[in-house]
Amino acid sequence: MSIDANLRDRAAKVVPGGMYGHLNAPLHGPAYPQFFVRGEGCRQFDADGREYIDLMCSWGPIVLGHRHAAVESAVAAQLAAGDCLNGPGPVFVELAELMVETIPQADWVMFSKNGTDATTQALMVARAATGRTKVLMAHGSYHGADPWCTPSPSGTTPSERADLIEFTYNDLASAEAAAAEAEGPGGSDVAAIIVTPFKHDSFEDQELAAPEFARGLRALADRIGAALVIDDVRGGWRLDLGGSWETLGVRPDLYAFSKAMANGHPIAAVTGVDALRGPAQTIYSTGSFWFNAAPMAAAKATIETLHAIGGVALMERAGARLREGLAAQAAAHGFTINQTGPVQIPWLSFEGDATLEKGMFWSAACLAEGVYLHPWHNWFISAAHTDDDIDRALQGTDAAFARLRARFGAD
Repeated sequence: MSIDANLRDRAAKVVPGGMYGHLNAPLHGPAYPQFFVRGEGCRQFDADGREYIDLMCSWGPIVLGHRHAAVESAVAAQLAAGDCLNGPGPVFVELAELMVETIPQADWVMFSKNGTDATTQALMVARAATGRTKVLMAHGSYHGADPWCTPSPSGTTPSERADLIEFTYNDLASAEAAAAEAEGPGGSDVAAIIVTPFKHDSFEDQELAAPEFARGLRALADRIGAALVIDDVRGGWRLDLGGSWETLGVRPDLYAFSKAMANGHPIAAVTGVDALRGPAQTIYSTGSFWFNAAPMAAAKATIETLHAIGGVALMERAGARLREGLAAQAAAHGFTINQTGPVQIPWLSFEGDATLEKGMFWSAACLAEGVYLHPWHNWFISAAHTDDDIDRALQGTDAAFARLRARFGAD
């Protein structure tokens, strides 16, 4: 029995289902390992010692590479002084100052631990500011795992979703119609419009935000007096250090960040405009470990390093190299593929593969070739992916295309 199989057997006795949530390996396919023991740069090693080029970056948090020296040094220094104390350390203020300096939209910051914390906190601020209840969100968008937004209704009640009104991503008319649903005799009851910077729903091709859609949501929020919330948990720190819609010239009232913010250390944040500072002071939102100093030191070092090395440009370069290589390989092997999303947050799907049969087979073949990517969730590039690393990954994907052709034949 492999080490991984033994750990799964043991876990099944003491953990419901043996594993849960998005890291549950059986959901990805039978070839995927469940347990990992080490990360180094853009590589991960599973419990049985197999090495992979990591194109998932721990599902997004790793933006500089595993065990980045500057980040781990900052964490070690803070741990030596103290982490979970009776109040936050000075780094709390230093990190908030750095984020306000880095993000043009930000006049203030509130910290938490997970992306779900940040999106929920942002909606609390919006409701406190407006005195309204309804929230507009795109159908199928993922905003976290709290009852109001979890993709699984198990354990929740209909009332916890009763204040959501859905629209279609990149369809401004549908957003206008959703806003109209919340109109009453007293005016609009929309507290917030929450939107991801690009459409990244699992099992579907990704979709970049159309500039007119982004500008239209900003205008709609202004017209009805609602807060525009960008859930930048997945895109933040990879697309633009100033916020993912900065390149579109659209700034929200509230940004929600997490994932890559501290290169794998647990932290999240909401940034807001000055008009919402007062309402933000009125909400009660806290956690036992939200103010730990070590993750804040990690976030500060991560953001400083991304500035210093031009991290976004490095990820764009690596992502573009991967995308070009995959396109050439697919064509050479006779497959029609779709590569969607920003190059730093890519995904590949096979044309006409509604059941994901080809995608699952190809992803498993990549895994066997030492390349860890995913069949139905977007991937992530880090600043640690060099040209050589991408070329090594492409060797594995090319072999996987060959296996796919042998199994299914060309298109």
